[in-house]
Amino acid sequence: MSRREGSLEDPQADSTISLLPHLEAKIRQTHSLARLLTKYAEQLLQEYVQHQGDPFGLPGFSPPRLPVAGLSAPAPGHAGLPAPERLRLDAAALTALPPLLEVVRRHQAELNPRAPRLLRRLEDAARQARALGAAVEAVLAALGTETRGPRPEPAAAAAAAAAATGAGVFPAKVLGLRVCGLYREWVSRTEGDLGQLVPSGPA
Repeated sequence: MSRREGSLEDPQADSTISLLPHLEAKIRQTHSLARLLTKYAEQLLQEYVQHQGDPFGLPGFSPPRLPVAGLSAPAPGHAGLPAPERLRLDAAALTALPPLLEVVRRHQAELNPRAPRLLRRLEDAARQARALGAAVEAVLAALGTETRGPRPEPAAAAAAAAAATGAGVFPAKVLGLRVCGLYREWVSRTEGDLGQLVPSGPA
């Protein structure tokens, strides 16, 4: 396999990185995991909406985009960042998600105790986000790149989310929708970022 040498710090060279076989295998494996979890994240979001009642799921309903402490959606310029920086941001978001998903699960256990599949999906999502985050950090380590920069404080973010659920049923439902949406966005973004590093992947 003949490939041009590329710099990890050059976003234009992401698809032309010369990879060692073990690193290539690790990236492929992590990308496959992210692709699978993207599908699961979409299923979780659909399941969540189905159990919230009106106006959730109604055509034209646009819930307020409540801020989530310690986590935001991928920035518009995310795709233009160097590969290591994108993966660092992915790993940080995936680290922040599990305690937030657990807050949502606890609240849904009170609101929808007869929705075991939703509760199981939320529990699985927290575990899967943790696993994918660890896998992305392993890829960064294999690339010789440290996971530097500010790290999220999951406990503080979860505490803020838990406090928000005390504001009432509707705000808590909206927060849960937001967390499930952010989970889907970051897992999908991680899939795309890893796809740029997979040999023969998209340029």
